[in-house]
Amino acid sequence: MHQLFRLVLGQKDLSRAGDLFSLDDSEIEDSLTEALEQIKIISSSSDYQTNNNDQAVVEICITRITTAIRETKSIEKHAKALVGLWDSCLEHNLRPSGKDEDTPHAKIASDIMSCILQNYNRPPVMALAIPIAVKFLHRSNKELCRNMSNYLSLAAITKAELLADHTEAIVKSILQGNTMLLRVLPAVYEKQPQLINRHLTELLALMPELEQPEQYHLLRLLHVAAKRKQPEMVQKCIPFLIGHLKDSTHNDVILNILIEIAGYEPVALNSFLPILKEIGERFPYLIGQMARIYGAVGRVDEEKARSCLPYLVSQLANMEHSFHHILLLEIKSITDTFSSILGPQSRDIFRMSNSFTAIAKLLTQQLESTKARSDRRKSSTEIESLKKLEETNLTVAENDDQEKLQVKIQAFEDRINTESNTPGSIRRYSLGQVSKEERKDIRFNRSKSLALHTVLTKGMSSDDGEDVENGNIQASISLLEIDPLSQENDKSPFKADTDRSQLENSSASHPSIIQVESENLPETVKENFQEGIPQPVPSPVEYKDKLYLHLKENLSKVKAYAMEIGKKIPVPDQCTIEDTISSCVAKLFFTCSLKGHYCLYSKSSFILISQEPQPWIQIMFLFQQSLFPEPLSIQSHSVQFLRALWEKTQVEGTHSFETAMMESTFPHQKDLDQVQLHLEEVRFFDVFGFSEAAGAWQCFMCNNPEKATVVNQDGQPLIEGKLKEKQVRWKFIKRWKTRYFTLAGNQLLFQKGKSKDDPDDCPIELSKVQSVKVVAKKRRDRSLPRAFEIFTDNKTYVFKAKDEKNAEEWLQCINVAVAQAKERESREVTTYL
Repeated sequence: MHQLFRLVLGQKDLSRAGDLFSLDDSEIEDSLTEALEQIKIISSSSDYQTNNNDQAVVEICITRITTAIRETKSIEKHAKALVGLWDSCLEHNLRPSGKDEDTPHAKIASDIMSCILQNYNRPPVMALAIPIAVKFLHRSNKELCRNMSNYLSLAAITKAELLADHTEAIVKSILQGNTMLLRVLPAVYEKQPQLINRHLTELLALMPELEQPEQYHLLRLLHVAAKRKQPEMVQKCIPFLIGHLKDSTHNDVILNILIEIAGYEPVALNSFLPILKEIGERFPYLIGQMARIYGAVGRVDEEKARSCLPYLVSQLANMEHSFHHILLLEIKSITDTFSSILGPQSRDIFRMSNSFTAIAKLLTQQLESTKARSDRRKSSTEIESLKKLEETNLTVAENDDQEKLQVKIQAFEDRINTESNTPGSIRRYSLGQVSKEERKDIRFNRSKSLALHTVLTKGMSSDDGEDVENGNIQASISLLEIDPLSQENDKSPFKADTDRSQLENSSASHPSIIQVESENLPETVKENFQEGIPQPVPSPVEYKDKLYLHLKENLSKVKAYAMEIGKKIPVPDQCTIEDTISSCVAKLFFTCSLKGHYCLYSKSSFILISQEPQPWIQIMFLFQQSLFPEPLSIQSHSVQFLRALWEKTQVEGTHSFETAMMESTFPHQKDLDQVQLHLEEVRFFDVFGFSEAAGAWQCFMCNNPEKATVVNQDGQPLIEGKLKEKQVRWKFIKRWKTRYFTLAGNQLLFQKGKSKDDPDDCPIELSKVQSVKVVAKKRRDRSLPRAFEIFTDNKTYVFKAKDEKNAEEWLQCINVAVAQAKERESREVTTYL
């Protein structure tokens, strides 16, 4: 053991303990195991809990040892000694002695855990640590229990089998209130299904008390169980799942579980079909999943087929959603299984038209006629049905021709996009024409995408809706596109309040609006239109563009997913990719959608720097697709600039943009969790929240207008009370001093003493605050739930609240006040200019 360690630990010399930090990590690395064993002897002595000197020596030495282990990456070498010291803490009292004070052994356990947590992806370390970590779950220290739960959750990601032997202890801890561990159960279910099934009823009873993330992990557990096709869990799960469908934010997950169950126990869902139908009417974006459940039940026998088909056919005729292909596949699957329902002409019905509405009408007529003539002879039924089919075919063909014309014109428009040399198309250069200098400042602009969507939606208003549905296509149509690479936001001709007359007037002056007249159509299109040829001309995109085909197959899922994920993760207004020394980062800008009178982000933006740009780009891509009724293609300009963003961040050897989007239609859950965690770490949700009423993300003030008058009263405190400020006595030991703080106006005032009446100290100017954060990951310890930092231009303050709830209150109030101060400053500058 190094002589300085021997001196400090052997003689318990506190005056020399700080000198350990002057040594190089590599110089003391060989001594760390011996030092840990010596600390174990000191901490196990009978007088350790009352000896402040020994406690200070141990705390400094553990800090030095864990730092050296991290820097030299020698955790596996010293893991046995580290875990041995950790285990010895369990022999002593860990219950907090006071409101704010952990016991000496709880402090040791917390410091060691912080070191081990960083190595959750090293199986040899986990094999040693997990049996000890599980023991801490049942000790009377909530904070240690919560931190151990975090560690076990991380361990479950990389080495779930190590947790299998401890499943009983984990389930017991969950049932005692440690619901964070629910995220572990899906990973260990494969190893211990019967044990978890025994407790399934008790686990389901926790659902009403759980927060949304914990509810999601419980549903994930049910999904894993459903995939294993275990009939014994079906009767327990189905009533529970149906009961949570009406008000749950996880409806899509619940329906996916029911789809799994329907695959092997469809009869169990038969009695719940009326409830599912009601849910489908309330939430149209779930129709695709409903169709799969109805299809599975309908294939059980002919009686159930006849009861399920009318619902599927009625939804097929509904033009308000985009799940028609899924519905048609389920209908065809049922009718192919039971051919007697439609008879031999069913194949002709599905072949005769590209119109889902027309097919629905024919199916409805055929179902009704089959039911009415069920007692007649089969031969006469077939003859009459065929006559009816021939008559209907003539009527539908006229309407179909018009719909096919629309497809042909779309094909011509796609060709225009790729071949035209108009000024608009020249200005909208492709990725290959973007120089390296220009790529550095490529931007995603959400507001332009929304503006385009608004114009397209208004262009298909009810005035024209009847014409389109009846097949009366106008001779002149407008193809509208916005240059996504343009950075002149204020010059965009499309605004949210653009009406149809403004759109038509602007088409003459703006080069990105292309008029396609019928007389300019290619000869083949004209001839097909005049002769009424029923076969549509295929779009070049459809057989050349793999991304288009992939999106076409998954369009309904993408729209439903974008709608749900948009409530949890905001889409940035702008995104730029910037080079750093080591890699590229995404600079994301968020503003409030409402921009009310007291808005926090009407002039300024909340800026987020992400080290992982690609999940954000994929989220932006899904958002773009959700704005358009048809699939995007790789030639679409909105896709082009997202691909440019992607290529700027691309590491050599990784997938191209289109390959990545096709191989994984949606971001991995791990990436989404990381995005969510990052938003939480930068305190995004303190100042922004999703408004269900508005269907958009709005700032705190716009979401809570009733609080605006209180917050904006000059001199009136937004929050006040006692906080502990970090004081430094020794360089490496934290000491806290209680002070009285008042957040009012543009300042955070604090007194030298514990009450309002003590003399003022220097205030913190909120406009000078750079950021407000909880304690950084690498410094997470026993004070994490209550500690936070305020960074100004020239100083860092560390404060600690009385509990986690109080810390959250302070953090939100400070972040709101800082945003308000900066917005006020931004408005003053704008006014001055």
